[in-house]
Amino acid sequence: MSNLLEADVIIVGAGAAGLMAAIWAGRTNYGRSIVLLDSAKKLGAKILVAGGGRCNVTHYEMKPNRYAGSTRPAIARVLRRFDVSETVRFFSDMDVELKRESTGKLFPTSDRSKDVLNALLTAAKNANVHIYNPRRVDSVGSISTGFFVSGDWGRMQCKQLVLATGGKSLPKSGSDGKGYEFVSSFGHRLTRTFPALVPLTLPKDSDICQLSGITLPCTLRLHSGTGKVIIQLTNSTLCTHFGLSGPSVLDISRYYLASKFEDPDAYLTINWLPEKSNNDIDKELQILGHKSVHKYLQSCMLPERLLKMLFNLSKVNLDTQGDQLQRKQRQRLVQAVTEMRLDVSGDRGYKYAEVTAGGVPLGELFLDRMESRCCPGLFLCGEICDVDGPIGGFNFQWAWASGYVVGVSL
Repeated sequence: MSNLLEADVIIVGAGAAGLMAAIWAGRTNYGRSIVLLDSAKKLGAKILVAGGGRCNVTHYEMKPNRYAGSTRPAIARVLRRFDVSETVRFFSDMDVELKRESTGKLFPTSDRSKDVLNALLTAAKNANVHIYNPRRVDSVGSISTGFFVSGDWGRMQCKQLVLATGGKSLPKSGSDGKGYEFVSSFGHRLTRTFPALVPLTLPKDSDICQLSGITLPCTLRLHSGTGKVIIQLTNSTLCTHFGLSGPSVLDISRYYLASKFEDPDAYLTINWLPEKSNNDIDKELQILGHKSVHKYLQSCMLPERLLKMLFNLSKVNLDTQGDQLQRKQRQRLVQAVTEMRLDVSGDRGYKYAEVTAGGVPLGELFLDRMESRCCPGLFLCGEICDVDGPIGGFNFQWAWASGYVVGVSL
């Protein structure tokens, strides 16, 4: 490391939020000394792997009610400070043009996440930000003149400290939860943290695990222990050797895992034909007559391996005709198709989670500048806050917005 022992601002964590905070801190006051520290040998791991290596920068329709964690009005207040149009302009000014896909997701026109990361690193350099890595911060604290940070590389002091350390998801990227220890030492409380946007596991002998490789649109419903539907989401669903993944599963996972803490009897069901209700299927089966039940469900575009599983679970022969279907058989088949209960055994953990749910509540920050109410001069942004969104660029938009607010407020 250089001989620099003091700085005006130190930012811990060079992910999306940390880079954003550094860029805008430098742009709004070029004369300040701004230091960005990160433990990773190669910066931007999460940016590089996002969107299958294409980096889903943001989403066209950024609705605050799609987020969970802190209150939606609080989240909306921060998002309004740097909205999607600002994000598009910000990257365009750095020669990274974004394109909107049919899903509403915005990607770089080059389809290369590396272009996003390089643009951010170049912008930080142009803003006179000094980036040092790998420089793991092991401890932080308050001193009379501000703050100190230290590690096996040495010690630095600063007037203002920004924690953009992320959560616990994708620990190989450097997100090991150390930031939670830091904020707690400054007096902040933490809401419960757990993996979000994470694949769910089923017992190894589950019939669904035998369908590995099948992908189709499905509706997943989260039920309370009493059976009440709490939330339902429809999107692409992937059957795997360990259980279920895909957008629908990742998005509902945080709600399922959160509910299980409060209601151990909460459960998930799946509708393999999201465009049809149980009443729709029931009525159509009753008027099939001499037509094959199997061919009817084939016409609904269900994969053959899935069909065989559904017939087997319902104890119905594949060659059964509509008028041969007994009432109880029909009811079992309808339930298997539209309301199959999922025997979820767990999740794949932080190693495979795209984000961490929980963290510092926004109520403990001055939202106009993302500054700590517990410790003046301490700022937080990104995943360390109790804010998490669905897949599709929502979590990146939170990083851009919260990082921007910190950067211009320092």
